[in-house]
Amino acid sequence: MRAAHVFRNGIQAGTITEVHRRLFIFRYDDRYFLDPELPAVSLTLPKSRQEYVSEYLFPFFANMLSEGANRKLQSNHWKVDENDHFSFLLITAQADTVGAVTVKPVSV
Repeated sequence: MRAAHVFRNGIQAGTITEVHRRLFIFRYDDRYFLDPELPAVSLTLPKSRQEYVSEYLFPFFANMLSEGANRKLQSNHWKVDENDHFSFLLITAQADTVGAVTVKPVSV
């Protein structure tokens, strides 16, 4: 099992967990959820106390990843399976993303 904190504009918004290759969970942190001034991370992940569960990496997070030739280059550079979406998310979404959301691995 692997997990990462999800930040929106530098504020910790929630946690995404890969339980195994076919089970992902996203949950908002209580403090973020309770602040009415803080928006949802994504329109597809509205603020809720419920855990979001998916058999694949949530499209919002998958869309943060490279595709095509860039993905192949990253795969070779970091020695990561091209189909390991969560590893790509952990490696490439820590800083300098296109939007306001970043993802940082949870230290164990």
